[in-house]
Amino acid sequence: AVGVDEIWIDPGFGFGKTVAHNLDLLARLDRLVATGWPVVVGTSRKSTLGRLLAGSDGTPEPPPVEDRLEASLATATWAMAQGAGMIRADDVRATAQAARVVQGEITK
Repeated sequence: AVGVDEIWIDPGFGFGKTVAHNLDLLARLDRLVATGWPVVVGTSRKSTLGRLLAGSDGTPEPPPVEDRLEASLATATWAMAQGAGMIRADDVRATAQAARVVQGEITK
């Protein structure tokens, strides 16, 4: 009514949430998509990913942000498969390649 032409749902991964909160949002992303509003997901390089990866290479510390590409791609492709309409990404080329793979699988 006030001239807004477009509204997106952004669950705000990482903003004031615990790792469990963020994982719950990812697990239930299909519910947000089911509202009919487009959903944008931005998990790229987030500290939650670092916390999940801590210990995976034998060290107890989370990896630095530049070493979170695989986890970023995993969550981005999950979000795409669940119907997210937009992905915010730091590693645009790699995420775009992953999107093309997911899109190819979804449309077959």
